[in-house]
Amino acid sequence: MQQSVKSSSQQGRSVLTDVETIRQRARQDIEAGAVTPSYSADREEIIGLLNDALATELVCYLRYKRHYFMADGIHADAVSAEFLEHATQEQEHADQIAQRIVQLGGAPDFSPDTLMSRSHAQYVEGNSLGEMIRENLVAERIAIESYREIAQYIGDKDPTTRRLMEEILATEEEHADDLVSLMHGLKE
Repeated sequence: MQQSVKSSSQQGRSVLTDVETIRQRARQDIEAGAVTPSYSADREEIIGLLNDALATELVCYLRYKRHYFMADGIHADAVSAEFLEHATQEQEHADQIAQRIVQLGGAPDFSPDTLMSRSHAQYVEGNSLGEMIRENLVAERIAIESYREIAQYIGDKDPTTRRLMEEILATEEEHADDLVSLMHGLKE
């Protein structure tokens, strides 16, 4: 009498869906692209959250670009260079979010008519270099709070979107640190 001994890799597989079932599911509703039958999040709700994040990134991009062009004074070169770098990264975030919305079968909302009402961050112009830095820092802190909550809310229901939001969150935290350094630099 021979007993079947499972290797450790086979033992771990007992909790996974068998390959034939995965293959059958993959053939169902193939026009849905990346959204497979095992996707457990409310797709429309996730698309809505992402469109709000898209609006936030676009507003931040626009504010940073304005500040880049309007920066003036003795520290303007260093500060405007940082604003430009942040603007470029905010645009990249917007593109990543828009791409994810499309992957989920949605349409990215770039409408200028609703941009401000959907954005978590505000568009505050600021008159001085110090005001510009402060307003960008406030906007980054808003994005940090919002994106952290979104990532936590999504949890394991949509790991790809959660990771995207966590990656963007990490960059927003770096932006906040950069802006605090700039603010301290102006005081010296």
